[in-house]
Amino acid sequence: MPTQKLYAGAKLRETRQRLGLTQKDFAAKLGVSLPYLNQMENNNRPVSTTVVLALAQEFGFDVTELSTGDAERMISDMREALADPVFGDDPPPLTDLRLTASNAPALARAFLELHSAYRQTHERLASLDEALGREDARTQPSPWDEVRDFFHYCDNYIDPVDHAAERFATPTGAQRGIRDIALDRLAEMGVTVVESEPGKLRNFDRESGTLYLSSRAAPETRTFQMLLQLALLTQDQLLEATLDLARFQSGAARDIAKMGLANYFAGAALMPYKAFLRAAQETRHDLEVLANRFGASIEQVCHRLSTLQRPGAKGIPFFFVRVDQAGTITKRHSATRLQFARFGGACPLWNVHRAFETPGRFLRQLAETPDGVRYISLACDVSKPGGSFGAPVRRYAIALGCEIKHADALVYADDLDLTNARAFEPIGISCRICERTDCHQRAVPPLERRLQVAADERDVLPYKVE
Repeated sequence: MPTQKLYAGAKLRETRQRLGLTQKDFAAKLGVSLPYLNQMENNNRPVSTTVVLALAQEFGFDVTELSTGDAERMISDMREALADPVFGDDPPPLTDLRLTASNAPALARAFLELHSAYRQTHERLASLDEALGREDARTQPSPWDEVRDFFHYCDNYIDPVDHAAERFATPTGAQRGIRDIALDRLAEMGVTVVESEPGKLRNFDRESGTLYLSSRAAPETRTFQMLLQLALLTQDQLLEATLDLARFQSGAARDIAKMGLANYFAGAALMPYKAFLRAAQETRHDLEVLANRFGASIEQVCHRLSTLQRPGAKGIPFFFVRVDQAGTITKRHSATRLQFARFGGACPLWNVHRAFETPGRFLRQLAETPDGVRYISLACDVSKPGGSFGAPVRRYAIALGCEIKHADALVYADDLDLTNARAFEPIGISCRICERTDCHQRAVPPLERRLQVAADERDVLPYKVE
């Protein structure tokens, strides 16, 4: 397979501007001519090996950031937005989208925000009886979408919060586990932890200083909830400063994001970055071993693995997703080139949907996306019992995966035939933007292709895709 040329003009230009250098000075430090640098910054030339090495040696730059970042996410998001029927049947070609994401990322973000605003307006008009007369019925992204995009474009890694959680979890000279550390810190603050009868999972009474945790919750869940409450009590200044930088458009989005950051702190304290990364590498990412070692659930471990993107100490770029029984994505993150559908469900050929049929088992899948990239995906059911007879069971399935080039670092890849092209199942993002013409599970036609309908013929699909 030929080596893909690296076009990273926007990232190169952003780096130069952050360093406060002119093109002339930057070119001199990189050992290239001014015209050559100009061509690279405008994506007329790929970034050369000489420049990559100079960035690392001269500025200590993490060169893996050149091939990651926002471009692939924006391309995927723009393709999905352009699949909206409002744009008609002749969307811009993929090459134009790549140029926009690489050369004009601010324009790409503005387009996505505009489409999101359009969708919000359209949805409000569809329920006009509810929206009429309300002052908050103005056009803006939903708070949930706004927060989701914040984490999405941060690579799901929040550096100051992650470091703060690591310092909290590893105090100097401490040999106790994180649960005992959390209990000690709460006791120092005059907070009493009480296991309560079924009701709320966590309830903090500020007047009495009592933290109530459901007795039916799993031990790892109770520990996580203690850490979450500690984040709200001890890290408020840090969380608020992070929220100020995000500049959310609504108070509701800010409130949701604050809880998201508190959850992030709890996960990072339960599984401190350096210790967790080292353990993940030593165990070859064995989820059950990691869960036992850190007193966490399988879902918590998978989510944490998807956040290991600290500059200079990155883990494997994983994707992580959680879906419900209807196929709706309830959590999503990808540090890989694979991006998930922002609207609707996931590809039905993906093994995450089959996990509901085999509770208690890990399903492995070798998969290939339409762009030719191959992945290994691990899926399992993570249903959450209500704790008593008749209590509702919340049913979810999760999937964790990475590109096949990292397979040697995963215990789950052992004994799989990675060299057999036929072992890789074809998956996509969503039907409307999937380029496959022969998928037997296709739900709707691809937007970018023409259809042929033959009255006297019928195959698996009632039409042919040109």
